Amino acid sequence: MDYKLTALKNGLRVITVPIPTLESAAVTLWVGVGSRFEEEKQAGVSHFLEHMVFKGSKKFPSARAVSLAVDSIGAESNAGTSHEWTDFYIKSQASQVERSFEILTDIVLNPLLKLPDIKREKGVILEEISMHKDNPMERIGDIFTNLTFAGNSLGRDVIGSVDTVRAITRDDFENYRQLHYKAKNMVLTVSGNIHEDKIIHIADKYFGALESGTKEEAKKFTPSIKKPGVKVEFKDTEQAHLILGFYGYNRIHSRRYAEGLLSVILGRGMSSRLFTEIREKRGLAYAVGSSISRFVDTGVFGTYAGINPKNISKVIKVILDQSYGIAMGKYPLKEKELKKAKEFVKGRTALSLEDTIEVNEFFGQRALFLPEIDTPEEFFKKVDDVHLEELERAAKEIFVPEKLNLAIIGPYKNDKQFSKILSK
Repeated sequence: MDYKLTALKNGLRVITVPIPTLESAAVTLWVGVGSRFEEEKQAGVSHFLEHMVFKGSKKFPSARAVSLAVDSIGAESNAGTSHEWTDFYIKSQASQVERSFEILTDIVLNPLLKLPDIKREKGVILEEISMHKDNPMERIGDIFTNLTFAGNSLGRDVIGSVDTVRAITRDDFENYRQLHYKAKNMVLTVSGNIHEDKIIHIADKYFGALESGTKEEAKKFTPSIKKPGVKVEFKDTEQAHLILGFYGYNRIHSRRYAEGLLSVILGRGMSSRLFTEIREKRGLAYAVGSSISRFVDTGVFGTYAGINPKNISKVIKVILDQSYGIAMGKYPLKEKELKKAKEFVKGRTALSLEDTIEVNEFFGQRALFLPEIDTPEEFFKKVDDVHLEELERAAKEIFVPEKLNLAIIGPYKNDKQFSKILSK
């Protein structure tokens, strides 16, 4: 899969990925800013602003006008906010790609931010916060993040809190946009049945006048814990939820590929060690799996499980035994597991890249955060080049008690029993 990177005069990077066999094209605008860039009193402004761009702009002055513009070309649009980035996209027929540019540019760069809309959307986001808190499967991620990155903006909920969302003003949006929504802090990715020269011309037409600006840096995070951390949120549920995680590697760490493969062996897929040990052999959980979260300066290797509350101690012990067992050589990693993990990563990546939205994410996030952009084929080669010894070294570096945190939602009134398990 080939791509071309072009920088406009104002510094906006445009990545084009022609896929001529498709009938569609996707346009995604990436902004290198998310919740970790926010002041504490404005927590949630990134996510709130993401909502507000769809409420009306100069050319499309209402939420209905925006929706009509998108629906009138049979397109789909959406947006997302994370700790480190915000993205906005429109996917349409390839013949409508310039109209997609026109809509996307105007709503993101020229939002009206009308006071009645802000007031109304506050209510929507407050309901979203309530809904999120009522869903333990989603809420557990926030609790784990709060614990793991306590004292840093990474530790705050992306959506903000009830108090901060209520306090956000129109001036907060304007100041935030003025600081971060600049060409040098953006990447534009366009993939599908497109012609590169035409896309660059359209990009310059709609984004060429955007101010260059600079890229702001977020406050760095440095782990300071000396012993495992535990945070329990009481909820009288019939199922308990936990995330047990270790500090891992950042976005550019040399062993990040080994870490990713290690997570596959331990807890991704129905043939993984944890799925086999916890669900298949013991019947202790329906859902269990591992994942990696990476940031510019740190990362997390985490395992989630949803279990019967009476079985939670057993599950924690199995996760710890399997993790520490790999690091200490009790459960050695095997070449056949590594081979399977490599094919798992390559196969899942290849399947995802059949969608142009995922193609844009693949290239867009690399452009935002990595020193160089690799193609899927180059990424696959880097995965294939990983040796078993690298996974063993990663396990020894990551799976240590000093890097461990545990978050739990369930009918537990304190963390004593869990702290005791982690301290052994």
